[in-house]
Amino acid sequence: MLRILRHDAEDDRVVLILQGRIVAEWAGLLESEGLELSRSGLRVSLDLSGVTFIGRPGLDVLGRLVRAGVEIVGCSALIGDMLEQEGIEAGRDIEETIDRQVPWKRGGETDA
Repeated sequence: MLRILRHDAEDDRVVLILQGRIVAEWAGLLESEGLELSRSGLRVSLDLSGVTFIGRPGLDVLGRLVRAGVEIVGCSALIGDMLEQEGIEAGRDIEETIDRQVPWKRGGETDA
């Protein structure tokens, strides 16, 4: 099941917050919603932070939506890697994009 919540972020921008699984018939619903909003002149972003699984139909739909100008944001590492392997550009969680110091490394040395 896929839940789609609409958030009107700005006058010309809408964010569709997705929760659940992007599979089969849900992928088609997502595509029609995304394309309809995009064709109406709105900038559309898909927030995938609540997505737990994407099947082949979902990957195909996300690829078409990105090519149509829809932005993907909020991906977990797993979902982001899956999309990247398919050649689909997507924004990741902010926490994962920040360079963090590895706890066991201090001053360039390792505990090994």
